[in-house]
Amino acid sequence: MRYFSTRGTAPVLDFRGATLAGLAADCGLYVPETWPTMSPEAIAELAGLSYAETAIRIMAPFIGDALTEDELRDLCETAYGRFSHAAVTPLVQLDHDQWLLELFHGPTLAFKDVALQLLGLFFERFLTGTDKRLTIIGATSGDTGSAAIDAVAGREGVDIFMLHPVGRVSDVQRRQMTTVLSPNVHNIAIEGDFDTAQALVKTMFATPALADTYALSAVNSINWARLMAQVVYYFYAAVRLGGPARPVAFAVPTGNFGDVFAGYVAARMGLPIARLVVATNVNDILHRALTVGDYSKGTVEQTATPSMDIQVSSNFERLLFDLGGRDGHALAAQMKGFEATGAMRLTNAQSQGAAGLFGSERVDPDDMAMAMRWACENAGQVIDPHTAIGLAAARRQQLAPGIPIVTLATAHPAKFRDAVERATGARPVLPARVGDLFEREERYVTMPATLAAVGDYVAAHAHPSR
Repeated sequence: MRYFSTRGTAPVLDFRGATLAGLAADCGLYVPETWPTMSPEAIAELAGLSYAETAIRIMAPFIGDALTEDELRDLCETAYGRFSHAAVTPLVQLDHDQWLLELFHGPTLAFKDVALQLLGLFFERFLTGTDKRLTIIGATSGDTGSAAIDAVAGREGVDIFMLHPVGRVSDVQRRQMTTVLSPNVHNIAIEGDFDTAQALVKTMFATPALADTYALSAVNSINWARLMAQVVYYFYAAVRLGGPARPVAFAVPTGNFGDVFAGYVAARMGLPIARLVVATNVNDILHRALTVGDYSKGTVEQTATPSMDIQVSSNFERLLFDLGGRDGHALAAQMKGFEATGAMRLTNAQSQGAAGLFGSERVDPDDMAMAMRWACENAGQVIDPHTAIGLAAARRQQLAPGIPIVTLATAHPAKFRDAVERATGARPVLPARVGDLFEREERYVTMPATLAAVGDYVAAHAHPSR
C-alpha cells in the first residue's frame, strides 16, 4: 500500500514511512492510495472474532508488507492485552435503539488508547535494528497527550514533547500527562488554546532546523496509523448489532474529526453505515461546514468538553481531499486560502459528497447536561460530557425502523468529575489502577506559544536523529 499527501507534493511512502513521518513534508496528511474493500461475506465472518483478530483483518490491507501477519498479531495482542475489559470496546444498550460503544477501557481511560497503544508498538518495531531516533511532537486538547505518553514512555529511540493549553484541560487529564516522569517524556503547557498549540506543531514540522535534525513524528490523528486503528471498532460494533445484514448508525463526539473520519473509512471499505452523526459542542465549525458549507474559524469557547474546544479540525482535510476528487494541488490551494483568512467555502462536490453519509448536530451545554441525566436516570449509565454531546445528537436522529444508533463513549466519566457531578449529582470515582493519580508528583514547564520558545526547548532536550 502506498500513501500520498493530501497536498500533492510530498514523497510517496509505504506504511512504515507514513507511520514514522506522521505529517507529510508539504504539511498535508497521508492517505492510502486506494480504499481496500471487504465483501459482505468477509464482514459477516468478523462476528465470531476477538478484537485483536478483527483488527488484523481490517488493518492488514493498509499495512501491506511492512509487517507479517504474525508480527501484526503479536503487536495487537500486546496492545489490547492492557485493556481492562476482555472485549476491549464493549457495547452497552441504553434503550431499544440507543447503544454506547465504550472506548475507555485502556490505560488512560480514553478512546485514544485504542489506537495509541498500537502506535507506540509500531514506532518501536520500525525503529528496532536501526540507529534512528524519533522525536514525537504533539498537541492535545486533553486525552491524546496522556494516551500518547503512556504508549511511548520509557521506549528506546523515542522522545516525546506534548503541548497542552494551560488551564484548558481537566485536572485528571493534566495529571495523567504530567505525572509520567520517564526521562523521554516532556510536557509543555502553552499559553493559548488547542488550535494555537496545533498550529505550532505544524509550524515545527515545516521548520527544517527542527524537522530534519530531530526526525519529527506525530501521534495526533494526523498520523495515518493512529486513524487506521480506529476503523476497527466500527466493524467490531456493527457486526455485533447485525451487520452487514442491517445498517448501523454512529454518533461521534467530534473535535479534530479523526474519530468520525475512521467511520468514513469503514464505510468506504464496505461496512453498511446508515449515518455518521458529527456531534459538536458550541465550537461548531464542523456543523456549519456540513450543513451550509461554511468552514470558517470562530473564537474558541472554553466548555466542559475541552477535547472538543477546537475551531480547526485537522482531519477534515482528509475528507475534503477524498470528496474533491483527490486533487492534491487543488486542495493545497484551498487550504492555503483557509490558513491565510480563517475562512473557506466547501465546493459543491465536497458538500454533496458529505451529505450522503454525514449528519451533524450542535449541542449546547443544557442539552449536554440533559443527556447525562437521561443516561443516568433511564439506563443507569454515568457518562462523561463528551459522550453526552454524542448521545444528545444521537437522540435527535430520525432513522428508519430497526436501525440501531451507537454513540461512541470516548472517555471514562471520572476524567470529568466536576461536570458529571453538576449534571447528575453523582461524583464518579477513578478506577483503582489510576486511583493514586492525585498523590503523584507532577513535572511540566509553562511557556509562550511561540516557535522560538518551544523550538529552543525541544532542541535543548531532544536527541538528534542519527
